[in-house]
Amino acid sequence: MGKRRVLVFIVAYNAERTLESVIRRIPASLAAHDTHILVIDDSSRDHTFERARALEDAPFPMTALCNPINQGYGGNQKIGFHYALKEKFDAVALVHGDGQYAPECLPDLFSPVLAGEADAVFGSRMMVAGGARRGGMPLYKRIGNRMLTAIQNRVLNTSLSEFHTGYRVYSVEALARIPFERNTNDFHFDTEIIIQLLRAGFRIQEVPIPTHYGDEVCHVNGLAYALNVLRATLVSRVQDLGILYERKYDVADGGDRHDLYRATWGFESPQTLTLERVPAGAKVLAVGRASGYMGRALRDKGCEVTGLDTSAPPPERELNAFIRADLNDGFPIAAGAFDYVLLLDVIEHALSPEAVVDALRSSPGAHAARVLVSTANVAFFIPRLMLLLGYFHYSARGILDVTHTRLFTFRTLRDLFEQAGYRIEEVRGVPAPFPLAFGDRPLARALMAVNRWLIRLSRALFAYQIFLVVRPAPSLGSLLDSAIETSRVRTTGPTAPLE
Repeated sequence: MGKRRVLVFIVAYNAERTLESVIRRIPASLAAHDTHILVIDDSSRDHTFERARALEDAPFPMTALCNPINQGYGGNQKIGFHYALKEKFDAVALVHGDGQYAPECLPDLFSPVLAGEADAVFGSRMMVAGGARRGGMPLYKRIGNRMLTAIQNRVLNTSLSEFHTGYRVYSVEALARIPFERNTNDFHFDTEIIIQLLRAGFRIQEVPIPTHYGDEVCHVNGLAYALNVLRATLVSRVQDLGILYERKYDVADGGDRHDLYRATWGFESPQTLTLERVPAGAKVLAVGRASGYMGRALRDKGCEVTGLDTSAPPPERELNAFIRADLNDGFPIAAGAFDYVLLLDVIEHALSPEAVVDALRSSPGAHAARVLVSTANVAFFIPRLMLLLGYFHYSARGILDVTHTRLFTFRTLRDLFEQAGYRIEEVRGVPAPFPLAFGDRPLARALMAVNRWLIRLSRALFAYQIFLVVRPAPSLGSLLDSAIETSRVRTTGPTAPLE
């Protein structure tokens, strides 16, 4: 195996006084790799680009570029990372041209990525107690850094010592798999790319680095930066509720598509409500993606479970039987063979929900089965508020899941079943799944408690999901058959045929 190709990418803006020193301090030990240097001057107002071009004895082959129009701190990174992808480097280091971060630490930052132990490595000024203070970091920056990092760790369920370092090494393979080009061009690009790495399941390590604050000019508006960081962090988590959506955070690490319908045990959800209502020993038909999760839980309860979907769930989600079918083509089995039919998060995916509920009611013996239904409530107050503000985006999951073909309110879902000849036995509002977004923590439990209380005030406005228990009324055909049989018995006795 040949040398690994590594790129030292230096972002520079008005750095003519410090850039040459930063370049010369890049350790000679990086010669163990196929190392190159890239300097991108972001349309500086001084002679940064000319100083880079005039440097004749750089320690490694060097390319100097100049943006004709200032792209911003994040925009400049996008160009450099695109260069690393285009030139097929294995790893790229982000270094600042103002000398704030010590180039001497580059081998330590590159090492875990090149060894395959991490997908990104951050140089942290907060790992050594008192190091930031001794290195001259102003008190307000130390406090702000620690406060923002603590909030982000709490919200994102991480344990980084510092989110706000600009000294990093990325695996180019990891960069190729996240949409960093959609990120901001501003300074909170660094936060957004961390969020993308986390959501994509990449491994992040930290390495302690020294802190150095000299007379470099700070171009960051601290208050605006903090607000932007908090917004990006919160939006990325709320996106897991399907309430807000930004494409740059749609970077889940793939896996089984059934995992899009994650089981929501441990808190109030359509799954837990279903498990409470289906008695032990019942015969159950579980329809749709969630059939695997419900099937396993119901089988543990002693139920006999048949799954029905267009593709089989993974083998570990055991079912008694499985039917491969598409409800858009009709109901393929007699509903009367089951005590319960589960349509959890299913009806909103049908091309024609009316055709599905009609076909279910028309299947043999359907009136003997109870049907448990759940779907998202499009009248939840967050989508209402977003629509009022002109914000309406489909997303990868949640109320405005891009795969939904029909959206429902409590009234329209009741109408769907009542007009198809079903009796409504129970209507319930379900709170938002805050533990999915924030983890099973006191904050999430408190938010769910508040949501449940608000649902009592107005389920149409505050319920995140709708849960129904319905029973198909007997069809005209079955009523006619029953009338004929009853007439026969009353006229001629139970054994004589009807003329």
